[in-house]
Amino acid sequence: MKHRRPALAALAAALVLTGCSGSGTGSPEKGLDDPAKKDIAMRLVSSAENSTLDWKAQYGYIEDIGDGRGYTAGIIGFCSGTGDMLKVVERYTADRQGNALEDFLPALRAVNGSDSHEGLGDAFTAAWAKAAADPAFRSAQDSERDGSYFAPAVRRAEADGLSALGQFIYYDAYVMHGQADTEGTVGFRTIRAQAVAEARPPSEGGDEEAYLNAFLDARVAAIREEPSHSDTSRVETAQRVFVREGKLQLETPLVWKVYGESFRIDGS
Repeated sequence: MKHRRPALAALAAALVLTGCSGSGTGSPEKGLDDPAKKDIAMRLVSSAENSTLDWKAQYGYIEDIGDGRGYTAGIIGFCSGTGDMLKVVERYTADRQGNALEDFLPALRAVNGSDSHEGLGDAFTAAWAKAAADPAFRSAQDSERDGSYFAPAVRRAEADGLSALGQFIYYDAYVMHGQADTEGTVGFRTIRAQAVAEARPPSEGGDEEAYLNAFLDARVAAIREEPSHSDTSRVETAQRVFVREGKLQLETPLVWKVYGESFRIDGS
């Protein structure tokens, strides 16, 4: 057998260490804990949640989109009916006592689990939008996003041996479905269990793209079970496209469609 020259052997070793899904620059793979990758993930989520890539302009967003969750607001769509909007206001109040949203805490606790606006209404939505100018309120949203959605999704994805793309796919599922099943919805935990039943994750020796497709199949099924979220383009013309293109590190450019709108992220 012919021996490889030392330079070629070193190159091969470097490829093993850095992986083959990168952009060809030889740089090591990065997960969503990398600020640039996290920003891409936030822009991808914002394209679906707010029809824009400018996620940092969404702290003051609030409306009832008619999905049975009451008001939807902020950078990832915190809802008055699911409890995470309440947590944002509680975080904000802990840091900024006497803020304009504090008076609405009793009403937020009362409407949790429903689509009711009782005790909220225009006064609440105006106060939410105005609070977006306060860095403490923006920090409260960031903290709730990271603590309840981003961090647990990334931890689970890392444990499953997933790349930046897989970490984003988990994160977006957390944002849209929550961790656990609720009445009329299928949560992340069930979606993942269904995927693992069909394909092994990389941590168990499985092929990442095959596993991600199994996860997306399970997610599409979950979306179709929920009438308010029956449009599956968030998966089929966005995340599935990235998997098919092999962009496991979320390499730019990224080009996708969601809910009929086209988006693109170019490199820096």
